[in-house]
Amino acid sequence: MRSLSILPVTTDDLPFLHAMLYEAAFWRRTDDRPPLSAALRAPELAVYLDGWGRSGDAGLVARMGDRPVGAVWVRRFRDDAHGYGYVDESTPELSIAVTREHRGCGIGGCLLAAMLALLRLEGTAQVSLSVETDNPALSLYRRVGFTPVSDLGATEGAATMVRRFAPG
Repeated sequence: MRSLSILPVTTDDLPFLHAMLYEAAFWRRTDDRPPLSAALRAPELAVYLDGWGRSGDAGLVARMGDRPVGAVWVRRFRDDAHGYGYVDESTPELSIAVTREHRGCGIGGCLLAAMLALLRLEGTAQVSLSVETDNPALSLYRRVGFTPVSDLGATEGAATMVRRFAPG
């Protein structure tokens, strides 16, 4: 049995984060996915990783042995430049993905739990994300306490969700 480790993102992990951003954005199994390089140049996706390492950026990578199999990261945005799940400048937006061959094995849940624990320890009030309403991950987000925000970031077929942390 291979062991799973969850480690902080390093600069060496950036190519893998880009691959995971692509998987998060194009999670459906379709033949019409754009090439990775073209997709990641699109401003609406590039915003999630361009200039990685600025204040408020944090991430974790799941590894089986030496091989990365999933990642979760958060980033704070500004009102004038933000992602799909933007709520406000003080709320980090979460992105998460697992490699296709490792989905459904609990890795996403492990990554999400670890990131939520880190955010809670840092005193973060809440974290947001955007999810398409037919994405199977929606049930995971609900299970760990994310709730829809009705008036923010709503696009057809997607929801902005927030996970609030109890003060303390």
